[in-house]
Amino acid sequence: MRDIATFPAATFAGGCFWCLEADFSKLPGVLSAVSGYTGGHEPNPDYELVCSGESGHYEAVQVRYDPDLVDYRALVDWFWRRIDPTNSGGQFCDHGPQYRTAIFVHDAEQERQARASLAGLKSSAQLNAPVATAILPAAPFYRAEAYHQDYHKTQPQRYQSYRVGCGRDATLARLWGPEVADVLFGYVPRLPRLVEPEVELLTRLPELTVQVARREGTEPPFDNALWDEHRQGLYVDAISGAPLFSSQDKFDSGTGWPSFTRPLMPGNIITRRDTRLLAPRTEVRSWHSESHLGHVFDDGPRDPATGAHGLRYCMNSAVLRFIPLHELVGARYGRYAGLFDPEPA
Repeated sequence: MRDIATFPAATFAGGCFWCLEADFSKLPGVLSAVSGYTGGHEPNPDYELVCSGESGHYEAVQVRYDPDLVDYRALVDWFWRRIDPTNSGGQFCDHGPQYRTAIFVHDAEQERQARASLAGLKSSAQLNAPVATAILPAAPFYRAEAYHQDYHKTQPQRYQSYRVGCGRDATLARLWGPEVADVLFGYVPRLPRLVEPEVELLTRLPELTVQVARREGTEPPFDNALWDEHRQGLYVDAISGAPLFSSQDKFDSGTGWPSFTRPLMPGNIITRRDTRLLAPRTEVRSWHSESHLGHVFDDGPRDPATGAHGLRYCMNSAVLRFIPLHELVGARYGRYAGLFDPEPA
C-alpha cells in the first residue's frame, strides 16, 4: 500500500507502546498502528534517549483509521479502558515520564471530542482517584526503531511474558471489570456487526454466498469470480461492505482461490480454530458481518530476507465484492484510492 497518511491520525500515549499498539491493531476500522515517540523537546529521539527520561518524550502509538468505520470519539472512549488514567507516574510496572498517559489531539474537533469523552469518564464514577491523563496538542511523532513495531507478532512469547509480568491486564480488570479481557470492550464502531436482520440477508443473497457465509461452504477452485482477478482495487465484505483486502497484497497461490498475504485492516477480520477436518485449520471471518470467508495458512510467499514463509489468506469469491480502482470514488470508497499506484492514462 502507498499512502496510509491520507487517513486521519489519532495519537495516544498509554505506557508501553508494544501493548497499546497490539490492542489498537485489533480494532475494526483501524488501518494501522505505529509505535513511536512524541511530546518531547529533542528531535529524532531514539529508544535509549527516551528511556533516560531526559528528552520529555512519551512512548506513544499513532493510529490511522477510517472515519466511515469508526469515530474518533469511539477511539478515545476505548482508550480509557486500556490504561490506568489515574496513574500520574507511569503505567503498571513501568515508571518514568516516558510512560505517562496522554491524548495528543490533531485539531480542534479532536480536542472537543476528547474533552467530551473525558467529561463522560469523570461523571461515570468508575474511578476512585483523579484522572491524570493529559490532553495535549499533537507534536512531531517519531517512528520507533523497527524492532519495536509489531512486537506482539515478531516476539510473541517475550511480549506475552512482559504483558503478564507487568500486570497490565490484571490492573485493567481491577479498574474496569473482567469484561476488559475482551480487547473490544468499550469499543463502538460506526458500522456495527450484523448490519441487517439475518432473515433479510438470507432472502436477498445468492445461494452460493449463503452456503459459504453461513454454512462454512467452499466454492470450487479455478471456478469462481475472483481467483484470477488482476486489476487494482479493493476486496470488500459482500454483506457489510467493510474493506477486507487490497489487490496490493493479492498473489497467485496456484490454488484456484483468491489469496492474500495480509488483510487490509487486521481488526476487520477475526480468526478461530477450525477442527471440522482431521487437521486443525484457522478459519477467517469478517468481523462486521460474521461471515465465513475462508482460512489462513502459513505457506504464503517467502520473505526474501529470511526465507521463511509468510501467510496465505485463502478466501472465497462468493463472500467478497471487488471494486476496481477506477470505481472506488463512485462506490464511495474514494478514501482508499491513495493506497494504490496511479493507473496509466
